Formats: sequence, structure tokens, C-alpha cells
Amino acid sequence: MGYETITVKPIAGALGAEIAGVDLSRPLSNQQRSEIHDAFLRHCAIYIRDQELDGDDMMRFARYFAEPAFYPFAEGIPGYPQLFELRKEPDQLKNVGGRWHSDTTYLDEPPIATMLYCREAPEFGGDTMVANQYLAYETLSPGMKRMLDGLTGVYSAGGDRTGREENKNMTMRNTDRTEQYVAEHPAVRTHPETGKKALYVNSEHTVRFKDMAAEESLPLVEFLQAHCTRPEFTARIRWEKGTLGLWDNRCCQHFAINDYHGQRRVMWRLPVGAEAVV
Repeated sequence: MGYETITVKPIAGALGAEIAGVDLSRPLSNQQRSEIHDAFLRHCAIYIRDQELDGDDMMRFARYFAEPAFYPFAEGIPGYPQLFELRKEPDQLKNVGGRWHSDTTYLDEPPIATMLYCREAPEFGGDTMVANQYLAYETLSPGMKRMLDGLTGVYSAGGDRTGREENKNMTMRNTDRTEQYVAEHPAVRTHPETGKKALYVNSEHTVRFKDMAAEESLPLVEFLQAHCTRPEFTARIRWEKGTLGLWDNRCCQHFAINDYHGQRRVMWRLPVGAEAVV
């Protein structure tokens, strides 16, 4: 597809693209919406720089893809219950999202996408890595594909989130109910818009496979996690103040790099859509 209202520049061979020529503080035309949506599906992760956005702007842009969703463990900012702040202060050593994962796979209907908006960036560091799970599946052996196509993963929020250093700047909720957030999804999912298969296993939330013990499942989970984040499957999003990023949780994993100790980083995060996994 050729683009007439935006420019799209890929950032890596595997996935990711930078979009320019659009102002998200204003409603988009139908053609802009269509072209951005096409770029999102083609490149799995997109970002747009130099945006001056408020909560209304982010909610409007999200709705071009799906209704904003809720994160179960954090309160939203005033007036926007689905939109919450991720803030790491200079004295903190741990960050949120510092392991490879796809967001909230322990929900029966996980978000189709995650939107991040950079309100304050460190002078250096604080990038986010993304990994293409289409490629992760496509490069598996035929035998491994056959086995995974019949497996169901068990995904859990698990663990006590109370008092975690990385969460201290958020107003947390439901922290005593994490064990109740358990869901089952196919280990290989089919993207409802592209029809392509993607690996849907991550060591952050996949605790085992259905009808298998955790001890039996662990070696396979660990192998798949290492495989699906091979360098040639990844791209790196470099944040600046005013950058908005959006990645497709149906075919991406992501990793927030914690390499900016002594600096401040402030992001607004918005889960987008809630969709059953097939």
C-alpha cells in the first residue's frame, strides 16, 4: 500500500516503523486513519514523534483501533480511569516492564495493543525493545509447530505486587487478588485481522501448558522465550518527549530497558481493546 497522507519509515528488518506527517492532537481524516491502521498491521509496532497530547487526544487516537481497556492493578489518572502513569524517579533502581512479555495475557480478553506516550525522557537510555512473534513462529521447525499448534497455555498474574519498588509511584489496586487472574489461551494464536499465526508464550506470565505440570512446561517455555526474542526478530523504540508508541500485543512482545539510573522517565500508558485469543 502506498501512503498519501503520512510517511512511514521502517526502523528494523523485523518490525517497527516511524510515522510522520500527522498531528494527533486533532481528529484524523478517514484516509489518515486507514493508512495508520495499515502501517500498524504491517509493521506490528509504530511510533510518532513530536506530539503534544492530553488525555482526550490519547483516548481519541486509541478509539481508531478499539475501545480503551483497563489495567487491573493500577488506578488511572484523574478523569481517565484507563490511562495511568509509569514513572521512575532518579532514586529508583527497578522499572516497570523490565522483562520480555506481552501485556496482561492472564486476562480472558487481553488488550489488542498497548499505547505509550512519553511525557519526560531521560537524557539517554530508557528505550523499549519489541519482538516480532510472527517471525518467532514461522522460524520454528515443522515438528515444533505441530506440537505447539495443539497446546494451550496457562497464564497467570501471580505473585505479590504489594510494595514492589517499581510500582511505588502508582496507586495500586487488587494487589491481594493476583492469584485470581488466570487465563487459558492457545500457545499459537491467529491474528484476527491479518490471518497470520504468532507465537503467544512468554516466561513472565505463561506458568505451564494445560494438562502438563509446571516443571514439565518450564524447559519449553524457556526455549520459546529465548527463541522468540532473537536479535534478528527485534527492533528498538527510542523515546523522546512527545513520542507516542503503539504495538500490537497479538504479534509482539516488548521489554522496557532499565539503563537510565539516576534519571527520570515519565510515560502515560493506555491499554487498547479487549479481545478473546483464537
